Amino acid sequence: MSLQSEARATAAAFAVRPGFVRQLRLMVAAWRASGSGKALIRRMLTVVVVIAATVYGQIRLNQWNKPFFDALSRRDINDFLVQLGVFAVIIGTLLVLNVTQRWTVENLKIELRRGLVRDLVGHWMMPRRAYWLSHSGPMGVNPDQRMHEDALKFCDLTADLGVGLFQATILFGSFAGILWSLSSDFSVRFAGADYVVPGYMLWAALLYAGLGSLLSYGVGRNLIHRNAERYASEAVLRFSLVRVNEHLDAISLAEGEDDERLRIERYLADVLAAVRRLALGLTNLEWVKAGFGWITTVAPILAAAPLYFSGKVSFGGLMMAAAAFTQVESALRWFVDNFSIIADWRAALLRVASFRQAVIAHDERPAFDSHIEYADGDAGMLVIDGLEIGSPAGHDGLEPGRLVVKAGDHLQIEAAQGTSKTRLFRALTGLWPWGKGRITLPGGERIVYVPRGTPYLPRGSLREILAYPGALEGHGDAAFTHALERVGLGRLVALLDATERWEHELSQDEQLSIVFARILLQAPPWVLIDDAFTALDADMQERVADIFGNALPQTAVIHIGRAGPVLDALFTHVARLVKVSGMATVDDDAPAPGSTPASPSDSP
Repeated sequence: MSLQSEARATAAAFAVRPGFVRQLRLMVAAWRASGSGKALIRRMLTVVVVIAATVYGQIRLNQWNKPFFDALSRRDINDFLVQLGVFAVIIGTLLVLNVTQRWTVENLKIELRRGLVRDLVGHWMMPRRAYWLSHSGPMGVNPDQRMHEDALKFCDLTADLGVGLFQATILFGSFAGILWSLSSDFSVRFAGADYVVPGYMLWAALLYAGLGSLLSYGVGRNLIHRNAERYASEAVLRFSLVRVNEHLDAISLAEGEDDERLRIERYLADVLAAVRRLALGLTNLEWVKAGFGWITTVAPILAAAPLYFSGKVSFGGLMMAAAAFTQVESALRWFVDNFSIIADWRAALLRVASFRQAVIAHDERPAFDSHIEYADGDAGMLVIDGLEIGSPAGHDGLEPGRLVVKAGDHLQIEAAQGTSKTRLFRALTGLWPWGKGRITLPGGERIVYVPRGTPYLPRGSLREILAYPGALEGHGDAAFTHALERVGLGRLVALLDATERWEHELSQDEQLSIVFARILLQAPPWVLIDDAFTALDADMQERVADIFGNALPQTAVIHIGRAGPVLDALFTHVARLVKVSGMATVDDDAPAPGSTPASPSDSP
């Protein structure tokens, strides 16, 4: 299989959408894997108990209708007042149960979200996985929205719809029996003969609600697709706004405001078009929902009227039957009332489940048939054998063909014209597996990677940034102070515990100096650098040479690119990255996700 076909096949695997049952299984697996299973079961059992008690209270309220309205029809003031007292007790109890149910459901939503987001973030932040996913096409776009907004919406709607469906089911089961008993001997006279229709009131409620559900499905079935379309377009718009905000300086200097405004307006037009299509679908659904809502004000009385006029029930019995019909019809009409919400829920489920399938797909697919081989070897030694890195412009290889780097060695890899230093860096980190050869990594030892460009500084205090990605424990104040002073940033010692957006507060040179201060503090056994020395001024280059030459004598350093006159003396070994004959077919701009080989290190 060619490298290009491997990339396309892997990306195609990410594009496969799981079916509805698979989506539900993915969500259940997420909650189980997150450790929230027992807590969710406890909260759901609490909801079940509260709903059961509420339904019992509603049954008692329905039974209360008969004596209350019979007392009215008899003009019995004493019985009327007694029934008002009974009503107060029932309503007071139902009020307490309603408030308890709301509190329990809101806590259920919190637990659902906690479990789901923890699972998604846990899989997404597995070593190298977020990088692969970001290059997987549409599935890797805006993962933040899928884990934040989509997960929030899905959990909230799941709790509301689940509780509503369960309550509607219990209500139907409870009041269906009441309707059946009230109309068990109902008969219709036709052509001089009486025809018995057992449970007439129940069949009428089923027919009425079933007709509404069918109409709702027919009118609103396209809402699922329209909701998903809206979410996708909203994500693109939001991402474009965030991107502009992060690059305001470059945009302002290039006078690119008009271009960015036009681009944002195009994305906004896409959002508004999607919202209009959704609004049209919701409007069409409202014809059914509102129409049945108005008819329902009189439908229970119309359905129960034959029982009253035939003398089978009293006026109180008529009101009791009408109330029971309303409860059964309301339970059966749950689908009608919630169809637009169900469509919204299905769209959120699709996006979250598809994302979870993507982040776990790495574990479900075999590795590439042909790629650079990665292995763990002995500690204190990194070996590169016959490495060739594939690209559209041909293969890049190393001279000599076998490199052995030992603890404390300083290796500089110079790149010939037309070769890619960054592609070699990614191959050594495991992010670019295309090519051939073998890389044997120092087993059990951490490798710190320093990519080219502006370094990543996580949100937090300077102390946390210097300890990143490890914990603060194990480093005293003196160590932090020494690290900053050694790289010429002693003025920041007083700000060690200040939390700022340091990427905005520090210049690019200072941010890069923070990276070398971090290395000095943590003293890793291996450091791999992608052409970062040329971005340093002469003073900082001298400080870096002092750090690796004197402060960290046991740290092996591999630098890809020219070091400059100040740092040249630091390197005792030199290799070259050169062009190798042969052309590759891999798409340089679209690395395939999911099938990453063995990671060089567990460190970021």
